Amino acid sequence: MTESTPDLAAIEAARDRIRTAHLRPAESRPASTARGLHHTALISRDVETTVRFYQDVLGFPLTELIDNRDYPGSSHFFFDIGNDNLLAFFDFPGLEVGPYAEVLGGLHHLAISVEPARWDELVARLTAAGVDHEVHSGVSVYFRDPDGARIELISDPLGEMYGQHVL
Repeated sequence: MTESTPDLAAIEAARDRIRTAHLRPAESRPASTARGLHHTALISRDVETTVRFYQDVLGFPLTELIDNRDYPGSSHFFFDIGNDNLLAFFDFPGLEVGPYAEVLGGLHHLAISVEPARWDELVARLTAAGVDHEVHSGVSVYFRDPDGARIELISDPLGEMYGQHVL
């Protein structure tokens, strides 16, 4: 990947143009056709390692472990991340999927909202488990899961980010 210096004024002008063309005031936005995030599915190299990390370190209960109908021998398993939302994983035994990579169209990070009191506890759990992490703005902590996916725990309320309403 090559890197160049972005034209920040042009980027902000493009944001302004997109806001003007597409961003409607909250009171005039139609209701979403969706009712929520059913699950997001990531890939796991090792089911038990993933379960131990998400359930034991982060406190997201494992809710189901079933056969993945799309690949023989593969598991599809789910964690409760609150509000009837699930974080899911697939493993692909015998298939070399390679290391995690951020690519266009791929996952940059997954942000999961947690209560502020839980956020402090989870940062302490990450520290105790020896998981490298970085705190930003006193409300976000970023780290990588056992397979390299970037995860953010954010203590801002759902629909807000760093004090700004985004919903």
